[in-house]
Amino acid sequence: MRPSAQFLVCICAMVWIAAATSVVAQQYPNRRIRLVVPYPPGGGTDLVARLVGQKLFESSGHGVVVENRAGAGGVLGTEVVAKSAPDGYTLVLGTQAAFAVNPSLIGKMPYDPLKDFSPVTLNGIAQSILVVHPSVPVKTVKDLIALARANPGQLTFASSGVGNSAHLSGELFKIMAKVDMLHVPYSGGGTAIAALIGGQASLSFASTPTALPHVRSGKLRVIAVSSSKRSLVLPELPTVAESGLPGFESQDWQGILVPARTPADIVSRLNADMQRVLGLQEIKDKLLASGFEVRPSTPEWFAEFISAETIKWAKVIKGAGIKAE
Repeated sequence: MRPSAQFLVCICAMVWIAAATSVVAQQYPNRRIRLVVPYPPGGGTDLVARLVGQKLFESSGHGVVVENRAGAGGVLGTEVVAKSAPDGYTLVLGTQAAFAVNPSLIGKMPYDPLKDFSPVTLNGIAQSILVVHPSVPVKTVKDLIALARANPGQLTFASSGVGNSAHLSGELFKIMAKVDMLHVPYSGGGTAIAALIGGQASLSFASTPTALPHVRSGKLRVIAVSSSKRSLVLPELPTVAESGLPGFESQDWQGILVPARTPADIVSRLNADMQRVLGLQEIKDKLLASGFEVRPSTPEWFAEFISAETIKWAKVIKGAGIKAE
């Protein structure tokens, strides 16, 4: 049976589209790329974007412009990218909050983190350290769990606001350790640490750069690191998982994503260039100095990671009854 004329037209169209896509990918990039950071300038996310942006496609003569589009906990800037043309010229620096937490914390979102984006690569993670006020009589995670169980509702943990990494880490700790502790939100990480130093809170899962100077000065005592692996910054510090709470893992992460339906060849090109940039020793050293560990990935791994993180934090948010303020 001979193929129909309509079938042949469809086949020819598919071949033409594939060829056209390949040509576009070979010419990419032929103009400046926009990297959207859905947070204000000056933070850790912005630092990563600007360091990476300086090196990404610098040899092409077009380069990358970093654009801060802050608002609604990362939603506004992320939405801009979700609704941009899928041509590889608009990227977003996606974070744990915008992609894995907000869908459960906020509820109705103007974009679907899993369906409206094509992941390119995980950039890396920012670990938290579990610190306590010196008056709290604990030196290990086991000590802390025992104290919390003996004094239900008496220990308080500080964070920089409802739904952020420090808050969620504390809630995950409560659920896994089966303890009752009171969450005390503050207006920012610096304010939360100041309150902890002043004895107005018992403990906190704080960012390493924010808390470490106060640990070294003796104003705070560090107990463990929140990630599944030991920190490159503090290799002697045990993880929460290995020192009393097996399976515990909580860390801020961020990576690069593009709008869904971006051609696979362009996603592969972006991944290869990001791998190259993140592999530069000067980039790794600068980011590590700010508490950020570089951990690039494949697009497929990053997609699975985002899905797993979304499920994980949805359970914590529901279990703890957390509501957006």
